[in-house]
Amino acid sequence: MTQPEEPPTSQPRTPARCAEAPRTGRQADGPQRYTISEAAELSGLSAHTLRWYERIGLMPHVDRSHTGQRRFSDRDLNWLDLVGKLRLTGMPVADMVRYADMVRQGEQTFGERKALLEATRQDVLARIAELHGTLEVLDYKIDHYSRSTGDLPATRAVMASATADAAEARSARSARSAADA
Repeated sequence: MTQPEEPPTSQPRTPARCAEAPRTGRQADGPQRYTISEAAELSGLSAHTLRWYERIGLMPHVDRSHTGQRRFSDRDLNWLDLVGKLRLTGMPVADMVRYADMVRQGEQTFGERKALLEATRQDVLARIAELHGTLEVLDYKIDHYSRSTGDLPATRAVMASATADAAEARSARSARSAADA
């Protein structure tokens, strides 16, 4: 099933920032407090994983109730959203812990954080290039079978749209880079 196509726009898409949670409605410093089971449900992680993240230093200090139970805030859940994105990049847990430690150290680590994220971005771009190569092989095989059966591959329309979106995003980034120079 394909997603409905968004209308074309001349405005570049703005990337989500980690302090914002537009899809969840959470505020960075919202007053809401969640138990570990509620935080697990909202984050999609297990309670065991949340405890492990806290133990290894990946979670900033999680508040506790007067009885010692963890109380997660909206800020904690937003942080978990960022950690989830970092996990998807393939960033090693040790680097995520190092990043979390730098965040706790404050603004003086901006340069180091930027360098870590730039290195991770390069890794992601390399993975994307590898996946594009894999996609080309799949398209080749689909074309082969399509010629044999007389069908047109359905993936072409989807890929044409995705390729156009990627090209548009690259063009917008290039334009912004040129304007900043």
